[in-house]
Amino acid sequence: MDLGRGKCWETPKQGSWKTLLLLAYQSLGVVYGDLSISPLYVYKSTFAEDIQHSETNEEIFGVLSAVFWTLTLVPLFKYVFIVLRADDNGEGGTFALYSLICRHAKVSLLPNRQVADEALSTYKLERNPDKKKSSRVKLCLERYKSLHTALLFLVLLGTCMVIGDGLLTPAISVFSAVSGLELSMSKERHQYAVIPITCFILVCLFALQHYGTHKVGFFFAPVILIWLICISALGLYNIIQWNPHVYQALSPYYMFKFLKKTRKRGWMSLGGILLCITGSEAMFADLGHFSYAAIQIAFTFLVYPALILAYMGQAAYLSQHHDDNNHIGFYISVPRSVRLPVLIIAILASVVGSQAIISGTFSIINQSQSLGCFPRVKVIHTSDKIHGQIYIPEINWMLMILCIAVTIGFRDTKHMGNASGLAVMAVMLVTTCLTSLVIILCWHKPPVVALCFLLFFGSIELLYFSSSLTKFTEGAWLPILLALFLVTVMFVWHYATVKKYEYDLHNKVSLEWLLALGSSLGIARVPGIGLVFTDLTSGIPANFSRFVTNLPAFHRVLVFVCVKSVPVPYVPPAERYLMGRVGPPAHRSYRCIVRYGYRDVHQDVDSFETELAARLADFIRYDWYQKQGTNSCSEDDASRSYESSSECRLAVIGNVVLSEPPAYDNEESELAATVSDGLPTVQSVQQASVSDGFQTVQSVSDVIEMRSVEMVERRVRFAFDESETNGETDIEKQLQEELEDLLAAQQAGTAFILGHSHVRAKQGSSFLKKLAINFGYNFLRRNCRGPDVALKVPPVSLLEVGMVYVV
Repeated sequence: MDLGRGKCWETPKQGSWKTLLLLAYQSLGVVYGDLSISPLYVYKSTFAEDIQHSETNEEIFGVLSAVFWTLTLVPLFKYVFIVLRADDNGEGGTFALYSLICRHAKVSLLPNRQVADEALSTYKLERNPDKKKSSRVKLCLERYKSLHTALLFLVLLGTCMVIGDGLLTPAISVFSAVSGLELSMSKERHQYAVIPITCFILVCLFALQHYGTHKVGFFFAPVILIWLICISALGLYNIIQWNPHVYQALSPYYMFKFLKKTRKRGWMSLGGILLCITGSEAMFADLGHFSYAAIQIAFTFLVYPALILAYMGQAAYLSQHHDDNNHIGFYISVPRSVRLPVLIIAILASVVGSQAIISGTFSIINQSQSLGCFPRVKVIHTSDKIHGQIYIPEINWMLMILCIAVTIGFRDTKHMGNASGLAVMAVMLVTTCLTSLVIILCWHKPPVVALCFLLFFGSIELLYFSSSLTKFTEGAWLPILLALFLVTVMFVWHYATVKKYEYDLHNKVSLEWLLALGSSLGIARVPGIGLVFTDLTSGIPANFSRFVTNLPAFHRVLVFVCVKSVPVPYVPPAERYLMGRVGPPAHRSYRCIVRYGYRDVHQDVDSFETELAARLADFIRYDWYQKQGTNSCSEDDASRSYESSSECRLAVIGNVVLSEPPAYDNEESELAATVSDGLPTVQSVQQASVSDGFQTVQSVSDVIEMRSVEMVERRVRFAFDESETNGETDIEKQLQEELEDLLAAQQAGTAFILGHSHVRAKQGSSFLKKLAINFGYNFLRRNCRGPDVALKVPPVSLLEVGMVYVV
C-alpha cells in the first residue's frame, strides 16, 4: 500500500467556490474543534484566584478587551495572514517549518543528505537567489554546528509541547463540558459525579481511536457548526438581554485600564486569558488536509465572529450579576430552559476537539520517528483512501492513562488551564521563532522584517508565557516536566542514531573488497534475493562484511537497501526509488535508495519486495537499453579502487518508458514493467553523497531522473523463444540473462539482512555520554520496536547480524 501524496480533501480548482466552501465547512470539525470550545473555561480560569469580579465591572470589561485583542492579533493576524503562507508544499506545522529551513540552508543534522534529493519535484525552493546575495543570517547558521543543534532542540521542544497539549486538551475540554452538571445537582453529588463521567468519556474516546478518524469524521463538522451557532445565539441573547453597550469594552483602553488597576494580579491572570487561543496552532498544523483559502474563510467569517459573540455575551451577563464569584463560567450565562441541550452539545464538541488534538499527536510522533528523533513505535494506517490517518497503539494508551491521571489529580479547571496554557504558548513561541527564519531564508525578506515579526508577536506571547510560568506550582509544572522528559528521550535517540551512522560511515568496506569475494575464497552464491538494509547511501556496510565473514555465502542477487527520509512532506511514487549497480553487471549486485517524506506512508510487507523487484527489473532494462559505455558500470570501472572512483550511476526509477519492448513470454512471471512506444525523457544531474560534518571521501554519481510521458502499462513476461533470440545483439542477450537471474532469484525467495546493534560509549567518554548511550539509548532500543518491525520485515525471512558500535 503506497498512498502517495493524497490528502484528506483535494485542493479545489481555481474559481470553484462551491468546492472551497465545502472545504471550509469540513475544516470546522478537524481544525477548529479545540479553539471553538475555549469559551467553556476561559473566564472561569481567569477569575479563579488572581482577580475578583467587582461592582465597577472594570475587571470583566478588561478581560473581554484582552480576549478580543488576543484573538485578533494571534489567530487572525499572525496565523491566518502570515504563518499559513509558510507552508511546505501545502503542509504546515513545526516540522514543515524546519523542513523549509533545512532546504534553504545547510542546517540539518541528518547525515544522509544527497544532492540528488534536490532534484525531487517536491524539493522546490521559494526562490533561487544569487549566491552572492546570501544573507548573513544564513551564512551564520550554516557556519556554526552549535546553531544546528540549537535549532533542532527548538523544534524538538515545540514538538514535545504539542504532545503535552495532546495530553492536557482532552482532560480540560471534557472536564469543563461535564462540569456544567454542577448547576443542576448539589455540591456533594457533583463532586462524585463529574470525575467518573469525565474519565468514562475519556476512556471511550481513546478506545475508539483504532477505528480511525475517517469513520466518524463526517460527524465532526456538523457538531462544531451547531456548537458555534449555539454559542453565537447565546452571546447575542445575553448582549441584548443584559448589556447592549458591552461592545464598548472591545476598546484596548479597557485592557490597559484593567492592567493598571490590577497590576501584578492582572498580569498573573493572563494565564487564563491566553486559553482563548488554544487550538490556533491546529490551523497551521492541519493545513495539508485542506487549503489556505478554506481555513482562512472558515476562521474569518464563522469561527472568529462566533467566538467574539460568545465572550461578549458572557461578559454582558456577568456585568449585571456580581452575587457569586465562585460560579463564574460558561454555564451560568446559559438560560435554565436550554441548559441541558447546551450541555449535551458542549460534551460532543469537547470530544471532537479532543479527537483533533489526539490525531495531531499521532501525526507529529510519526514525523519525529521518520526523522530519527523518536524511538520506533508501531504505526497503523487506518484508511486506504485518506492519507495521513494513523493510529499508534502505544502512544494512545499512554495518553489515555496520563489524561485520566491528570483529571483525577488536578480535579479542577484552574490547574488544568495553567498547564495547558503554558504548553500552548511554548508551541506558539517556537512557531514565531521558526517563521522568522523562514521570512529571511525562504522568502528572502530583509532581516528587519523578520525582526519586527519576532519582536511584535514574540513579545505578546512572551508576556503570556511569563504569566503561565508564575503558576508553576499550580499545574504549570506538568508540561515542563513532560517536555524535559520527552526532549531528553528524543535527543538521546537522535544523538545515538547519528553516532551509529558516523560509525558505519567510517567502517564501510571498499568496493574492491566486495568484487574480490569469489569461489577461490570459499564464498558461495546461493539462490534468492538478499536485501541488505543499511543507513548508508554509498559504500558496503560493515554488517555485511561481518555476515560474509561468519557465513561465507550470500545471495545470487544482492541489493543494498537504504530507507531514508528526505526533508520534504511527500516523495512522489515515480521518484521514490534511486537505483544503481554495485560492481559490474555479472556480479548481480545493486544499490536501492528508497526515499520517503516526513508525511509519507511506508509500504506494507506484502508489497515491498514485489515492488522492489519490479523497480529493479525496470532499472536493468533501462540500463541495458542505453549505450554500454555511458550508462553501465564496466569491468574496468568496477575494478578501480572505491576511494578513487565512483559507484555505478544511479537512476530514479518510477514509470520507466522503453523503446521496442522485447517479446518475452512466460506465464509464471510476477515482474511487471511499464512500457510504451517512444524513448524516455531523461535529465542528467550530478549527485553526491553528502555527510555534513563527517570526514569522508565523496562518492559522485550520475543521477538520471525519468519523467513520465504517455504510457501504456503492459506485463512483461520472462521466457525466451530460441528462434527469436538468434539475431539479438550481445547486449540483448545479457539483458535477458540478467532478467532471468532476477526472476529465478525472486522465485527462490527473499531474505532480509538487518544489523542487530548494541551501542556503547568509548572508553574515556564523559559520564554524561556514557549515561546517555550505555543506559538511555540501550534501554530505549530494548523496549521499543525493532528495525524489522519498523521496516515490516516478515520474521520467516529475517537474518540478523550482531554488531557492536563503539561511539
